[in-house]
Amino acid sequence: MLCLCVFCATSASAQDADTTLVSADSTATIVVKQRTDSLSPSARAMHSTLVADTLMLTTDSIAPDNGMGKVRIFNPDPIRALWLSALCPGLGQIYNRRYWKLPIVVGAFVGLGYGTTWNNRMLSDYTKAYRDVMDNDPNTHSYMNFFPPTVKESDLDPAWLKKVLKNKKDYYRRYRDICIIGIFGVYLLNIVDAYVDASLSHFDISPDLSMDVSPALLNNTGPVAKPSLGLQCAINF
Repeated sequence: MLCLCVFCATSASAQDADTTLVSADSTATIVVKQRTDSLSPSARAMHSTLVADTLMLTTDSIAPDNGMGKVRIFNPDPIRALWLSALCPGLGQIYNRRYWKLPIVVGAFVGLGYGTTWNNRMLSDYTKAYRDVMDNDPNTHSYMNFFPPTVKESDLDPAWLKKVLKNKKDYYRRYRDICIIGIFGVYLLNIVDAYVDASLSHFDISPDLSMDVSPALLNNTGPVAKPSLGLQCAINF
């Protein structure tokens, strides 16, 4: 804080002259408090000239601001958030400082990834078993691995076994594909969420935004002019 005190006095009334305080902060805001009622016209003119010179000197002598003590408002860039999310899912949410969304994104990818792996492994097993039950080679009977050791192959109905293995194979293929589609869906949703979240940071959410709904008396224009009750809505921006 830079403060300059200038005393202006006349030969007639040196004690009645007021003190002019000129203060300047780092943002070049100058506040001048003065009272010249007790000065004579000539002293008042000299006082105004001296105050103007002092203001110019004070403004020129202000040091440039080094950014200390300022509160920086974070304003995310939607395009940057989009590309960060496309590069690495969850990175856009970190950039937008929505850290609570990161476990949701990571959990969705981990869960869908595990579901894809598990369903694909089961699909491979049932596909091999269905292939073995469809051929005529007696040495290929991997489908018996799905039954307890006490079950004999001769006790099983071949038609029923083929139907069960085919249904299981189709079942795990369908859910594997659903998990893969879900991974791509979460990836796109992660990009859209980061972009929209960063874009919404630019919208005005001050208390001036409001909507008022109140009853109103409407005057009808027609052959029979009768007032009627209605509802009016006002949106303030």
